[in-house]
Amino acid sequence: MSDFLSFHTLSQILINGLLFGTMYGIAAIGVSLIFGTMQIIFIAQGSLIILAAYISFWLFLLLFIDPFLSILIIVPIFMLLGGGLYQVLFRKVAYAGKNPSLLIAFGFMIMLENLISLLWTPNTRAIKTSYTAYGIEMLGLQVSFTRLVAFVLAMLATVVVTFFLKRTLMGKAVRAASEDLGAATMIGIGTHWVNSITFSIGIGLAGLAGVATAMTFPFDPYFGFIFSLKALIAVAFGGIGSVWGALVGGILLGVIESLGFFFLSGVWADGISYVVFLLVLMLKPEGLFSGFKRIA
Repeated sequence: MSDFLSFHTLSQILINGLLFGTMYGIAAIGVSLIFGTMQIIFIAQGSLIILAAYISFWLFLLLFIDPFLSILIIVPIFMLLGGGLYQVLFRKVAYAGKNPSLLIAFGFMIMLENLISLLWTPNTRAIKTSYTAYGIEMLGLQVSFTRLVAFVLAMLATVVVTFFLKRTLMGKAVRAASEDLGAATMIGIGTHWVNSITFSIGIGLAGLAGVATAMTFPFDPYFGFIFSLKALIAVAFGGIGSVWGALVGGILLGVIESLGFFFLSGVWADGISYVVFLLVLMLKPEGLFSGFKRIA
């Protein structure tokens, strides 16, 4: 390595990108699950992440609840919200093709952005705790404590979702419906019941990602759309319907952006991500990590 880019510097960039990308990965898992089961492009996932970030912020500000403890409140509430969203908004159009569901999701995203702005103003918010700026030195590298915890949460969430899908009766029903909806219906699996569970898990993951986001970034009501785009890019990298693929795709996106930010600038980092996204769609539309099992 040259003096300009030493091994230590490159390692620091890659670590930052890996930790940064796990939040994309958490968001992408929810998007991937919903699309893999129902073929719904749920573009409002990012806005729900920002809603969870605001709730975590106000729980900390008003009730002094530590943001990481607020996960125990936010994730169950968002899982219930996910089941309700499916029943109210998507039940009747779940199998009517992509266009109606995409339009509903887009309209819900716009409504949610404006509702958040109305309730909490468009001002940028950030959670600052006693450990927000705390860093841990590992092998000579500086690692953000909050990003490290977000990484651990992402890995645990991925393991739990994978266990649910592979080892539980409800999870196997979700996998069966995603593989062959007609056959799943013939053996008595209730498709709307399965879809409601999938939506609950996907939106619950949005709640988890929201807390991680609030602990790591400043955020505003309109940051969710960018988050949705990044989640979709991560899904494209990892392969649609793959849980671990979505996580790895998010990490890859974080690394690409971290390298782009170092060598160029923040604006170009986003541009590079979109260029890589287009190349993947053109050259390997099934995803870079399509070897990961679908919905598992």
